[in-house]
Amino acid sequence: MTEPVGAGLSRRWAVSEVLHQAHTGFQDLLIGRTAQGVSLFCDGERQSTEATQLTYHEALLVPAMLLAERVRRVLVIGSSEGVTSRLAAAEGAQVDHVDIDRDAVRACAEHLPYGYTPAELELAERGHGPVHVRYQDGWEFVAGAETGYDVVVIDLPDENGDPEAQHNRLYGTEFLRRCAGLLAPGGVVTSQAGCPTMWRNETLIQAWRRFHEVFSTVVYYGSDEHEWAFLSGRPDRVADPVPAMTERLVRAHYRPETLDAQALRGNSTPPLRVRASYPPRRGA
Repeated sequence: MTEPVGAGLSRRWAVSEVLHQAHTGFQDLLIGRTAQGVSLFCDGERQSTEATQLTYHEALLVPAMLLAERVRRVLVIGSSEGVTSRLAAAEGAQVDHVDIDRDAVRACAEHLPYGYTPAELELAERGHGPVHVRYQDGWEFVAGAETGYDVVVIDLPDENGDPEAQHNRLYGTEFLRRCAGLLAPGGVVTSQAGCPTMWRNETLIQAWRRFHEVFSTVVYYGSDEHEWAFLSGRPDRVADPVPAMTERLVRAHYRPETLDAQALRGNSTPPLRVRASYPPRRGA
């Protein structure tokens, strides 16, 4: 498997066994065994692997749950594996999981050793238990959803330059504003925001600008053991949010395995190129 990772750059994955391969109607899906365990690829891009999936999903969700005033209701958009939903449920939340691709979600439950089990997914599809799964376009769901979510999670493949990629619109400013409109007081929107390396940081810089246009409080978390960065936003102003987040960590029901208070403090400063991109310099 050859995965593009930037302009003129790619990496090759040795897939020793293909467990599932199909075109779902939305994307080309491949689940197979690699040196990082059972791994998920969508349209040729690695989405998660057995070895690193918890590092990714905790970096996405845990800072957002700590920034939120409370975590009672969570909306997850995308995240076919179901890991994010399970982590939110472990914190005690009622979770609405919305994904456009039924075949992908069911294939992940069948073949990945992390995320939903087939039995868990069947219950969630029927609306039983702490997680309810709905197969719907995230844009359409958000347009008709009721308010009152404490955390809204946008967990999608990386934004790209393909004008036909339907998920790109779910990264835009308008969609962020719509998600912010669903929040309860003290609520948070969080998203995978791109890669901080200077040779592929365009989407991160775009996300940084968009979040600051929509939210009064923006918290960056750059995983120190993965290649991705994540942004969390609150519509209201929170002065110096990271110390309060570290205090909440010790009281949280869900205890993360891949980040702690030191990680929160150390990984919450964006790279200089990102910080310098917004607000724009006068005359720029």
